Amino acid sequence: MTPQDLTTLLTARFGDRLQASPPDAWQVETDAFRLLVLLSANQSWLRILVPIVPAPTAQPFMGQILEANFDLTQDTRYALHQDVLWGVFQQAIAEVSPTVVNQVIDRLLVLKQEGIDPFFNVLVDTQIRQIIRMAKRQGQTLEETLKTLDRFYSEGMMGDMALGDAYKDQVLAAWQRQLERLWPEVEA
Repeated sequence: MTPQDLTTLLTARFGDRLQASPPDAWQVETDAFRLLVLLSANQSWLRILVPIVPAPTAQPFMGQILEANFDLTQDTRYALHQDVLWGVFQQAIAEVSPTVVNQVIDRLLVLKQEGIDPFFNVLVDTQIRQIIRMAKRQGQTLEETLKTLDRFYSEGMMGDMALGDAYKDQVLAAWQRQLERLWPEVEA
């Protein structure tokens, strides 16, 4: 693939949203994402990047993010640079085809769209499993565990319920759904 091939491909995909600085840089900026396509100084390496979240936002999930690099991200990776968590692809430009570039862009945009939600969900899932494990060790039933959570919220131990009963009901309904989903799977 040549720099001109990249310009042609990116123009076809993004139209007038493409900002080109040939022969080594392209950018697409929308309300939903900012995509950077860069060539190395000698134009032998292609790098495609998308900023995902500020690094401090991602910090609590670094272990999971590194695991995702190993298990889930395929030929894209998470990386930290300039206090930002990025989705990154890097490869020798001679080895890249238009199909690969389009697939990589699709994957990077999915990483951007998901943000850190998958990591947060895993963390929440782990914490709910710990709550279930402890409740079962104490001999509590699902119903008793829900009553305990209701009491904790009412007493302000699990969050501020100043937003009213409707908010509290939504939070407790979410807890109930998760507890019911995971209760049978967790051993004491």
